[in-house]
Amino acid sequence: MGAKIHTTLRVDEENYKEAKKILERLGLNVSQAFNIFIAMIKEHKGIPFEIKIPNEETQKVIKEARKGKNLIEVENLDKFKEIIKD
Repeated sequence: MGAKIHTTLRVDEENYKEAKKILERLGLNVSQAFNIFIAMIKEHKGIPFEIKIPNEETQKVIKEARKGKNLIEVENLDKFKEIIKD
């Protein structure tokens, strides 16, 4: 492993706080997680997950969900499985 460098990132505060809590539960800090991400970029020769623009129908559904439209409350996992089976 090479020498360490110092870098500064601008990130959304809410996302950062939520991610930090998750990382803490995993026993990692943000710096360690970022180093893992950088290593995976190097290994994959690119972003280590798919990044794409959703199709028009998916974009419409996402917008509706964010506005609270067409949402269904489900009591438990079995009921959810029944709904998505159809």
